[in-house]
Amino acid sequence: MTGPAILTEPLGGSALSRAARAGALPQWYPDVPRDARSWERHAQDVRASVRGDWLEQLMPAFQPNGAARERLTRAGAGSGLVITTGQQPGLFGGPLMTFVKALTARALADELESLIGIPVAPVFWAATDDADFDEASVVSVSVDGGALELRLERRAPAGTPMSRVVLDHDLDPLVARLREACGSAAHHPFVELAQHAYRDGATVGSAYVETLRGVLEPLGIAVLDVSHPCVEDASSELLRRAARRAEHVANAISERSAEIRGAGFDPQVEEVAGLSIVFLNQNGTKRRLSLKEASRLGALGAGEFLSSTVLLRPVLERSLLPTAAYVGGPGEVAYFAQVSAVADAIGAPRPLVVPRWSTTIIEPRVQRLLDALRVDPGSLADVHAVEGRLARERLSPEAAAALSALRAATGTEIANLRRVANDLLPQPVFDGAQRSIEHRLDRLERRLLASVKRRETEIMRQLSTARGALYPHGTRQERKLAFIPFLARYGTPLVDEMLDAARAHAREVIGRGAAMPASARSAPAAV
Repeated sequence: MTGPAILTEPLGGSALSRAARAGALPQWYPDVPRDARSWERHAQDVRASVRGDWLEQLMPAFQPNGAARERLTRAGAGSGLVITTGQQPGLFGGPLMTFVKALTARALADELESLIGIPVAPVFWAATDDADFDEASVVSVSVDGGALELRLERRAPAGTPMSRVVLDHDLDPLVARLREACGSAAHHPFVELAQHAYRDGATVGSAYVETLRGVLEPLGIAVLDVSHPCVEDASSELLRRAARRAEHVANAISERSAEIRGAGFDPQVEEVAGLSIVFLNQNGTKRRLSLKEASRLGALGAGEFLSSTVLLRPVLERSLLPTAAYVGGPGEVAYFAQVSAVADAIGAPRPLVVPRWSTTIIEPRVQRLLDALRVDPGSLADVHAVEGRLARERLSPEAAAALSALRAATGTEIANLRRVANDLLPQPVFDGAQRSIEHRLDRLERRLLASVKRRETEIMRQLSTARGALYPHGTRQERKLAFIPFLARYGTPLVDEMLDAARAHAREVIGRGAAMPASARSAPAAV
C-alpha cells in the first residue's frame, strides 16, 4: 500500500512569534546556542540550576516503561538533560499537533545527544491540571463527506482540573466514530488503547496520560503527569515564591507587555488586573489568587495546594527538570516574551524555547481526490473560491457565454446611453445605474453557480471530503484531527517518516541556533 505524503509546513503565528524565531528579540529571549561548544556551556548551566535527584523526586509522576524508562534513567544519572514539550489534554490523546510536538522533542533530543555526547531524554509534560474542559473534550476525525467533531458532554463545574473530571458511558458512540474513521484499522492496538483509556470511571486527565504513554513510551518519550502529588510537592517552593512576589511579578508582566506593544507587537497573553499568576486548588476546583491573597498567603489547609498559570508554567518546568529547551508552537513561542519577565521577577532561570516542526499528512485517498478535482492542497484554505471554480467549470458553455455577453452588453449600452442622452442626466446617475445592473448580474451568477453546486453533489462531496482531511472546520489539519487514526492506518512506516522529517527540522534548530529553519519562521496563508 502506498503511504501518505508528509509535508513540512511553515509554522506561522503572530508577528511577535515570527520575530522571536528569527532571533530578532534577544532582550526577551535567551539566545539559542549556535554550535556544540555553546550547547555544552548551556548544558552545564542547566544542570547546575536543577537539583541532582530530580528524577528520583519526580519518578512517580513519570512511571516510565520500556524505551522511555531506559532513556530517562540515562538522562537522570547525573550529567543528562531533557528536551520538553507539552499540551493540555485532548480527547483520545488530542489532535495531530500533540503527536508532532512529541516527535519534535524526540528528534531534538536525538540531535543534541549526538552533538554534545551526553544523554538527552525527550519528555512530554501532560498538563492534566488544566481546567479548560472545552479544549480537552473535543477532537475531530476525517470521514467521507468532511470532518466530524467528537465531543464529550460537560460534566464538571468550571475550574475543575481535567485530572478530576470523571468519564462515563457517553463515550461509547464517540469510540464508535473513532473506529469508523480508522477504516480497516478499526481494531488496531492504538484504537484499543484509546478505548481502554477512555473508560467509565477514568478521568479526562488519566485517560489522556494513559493514551500518550501507550503511544509515546515505545518511542523513548516519557510522559510526566503534572497532577501527581510528587509534582505538587516539588513545585511548592517556587510557587510560594511566586505568590509572595505577586505584586512584583504583576508589575514585571505589565512593564514587559508595554515594551512588547512599544516594539509594535501584541502580547500573546493579556493581563488580568488584580490577579496573580498562581492558582489555589481547593475542594476539587481551582481559582487564581488575587494579588493581595497571594502576597499574604499563609499555611494551606488539608487538600489545598498551588499550581501555575500559563506564564509561570515554563518557569516551573525549567526549575524541576534539566530542560535544555522547550519545544513550542507559535503561540507558545510568542508568550515566552512574557515568561522571561516572570522568571526574572522571581529569580529563576529563563527557559529556552525552540519551535516545533509542523506538518500536513496527505493520505493516498485524499491525493486521489485532489488530482481528480485538480485542486492544490493549500487552496482548500479558501474553499469558497475552489467551489466557485469547480462550479464555473461545470456551468454549460452556452450559459457561461450568455452571461458573459450580458455583462459586455451592459457596459456597451450604458456607454451608448451616456453619449446620446445630451447631458439630460448627471454622470453619477449613469454610474449608479451601471453598478446596480452589475450587482444584479453578480447575484444572478451566484444563483446559477449555487444551482450547479446543488446539481453536482458528488463533486461537492469529494471537495468536502478533501477539505475535511486537510482543513477540518477551516483549520490546519494538525490542530484538529486526531492522531490515532493516522497511526492506526499507517503504523511504524508513517512514524519513521515523520521522525525523519522532524530530525531535519531539529538539525537546523540545533546547528544554526537563533537562525531558525524556514519552516519555523514563515507564515502560512491565512485561514
